[in-house]
Amino acid sequence: MTQMIFINLPVSDLTASIRFYEAIGCVKNDQFSDEKAACMVLSDAIFFQLLKRDYFATFTSRPVAQPKDAVGVLMALSRESREAVDALTEAAAAAGGKPDVRDAQDYGFMYSRAFEDPDGHTFEPMWMDPGAVEGQNS
Repeated sequence: MTQMIFINLPVSDLTASIRFYEAIGCVKNDQFSDEKAACMVLSDAIFFQLLKRDYFATFTSRPVAQPKDAVGVLMALSRESREAVDALTEAAAAAGGKPDVRDAQDYGFMYSRAFEDPDGHTFEPMWMDPGAVEGQNS
């Protein structure tokens, strides 16, 4: 069985968040969505569980962070090319996200940018030369 990751994120406006995640390439899985949460599928192995903030709070005894005030996690998403990194960042901006929350990083063999979703969760789309992964920098 393929190992999967389910990233649970507290959101302020579930409808707006669904639109945003659809704009960056996710598909909503209605089977695992309701008025409190939405399952957004990025790939066969990556899922974003968008949970209304009050519902998210029922899963923990600790305070729920405000991602616009502090960063608790950076989510790096691999892309197939530099152009795909740029396209994802621009799609996020067009859908209400905040693009380029830090300077782009370009190391030749690796390229990344960063954006925030409407709630402030930070994503880092990145591309890496496959030869660099294999130890054969091109």
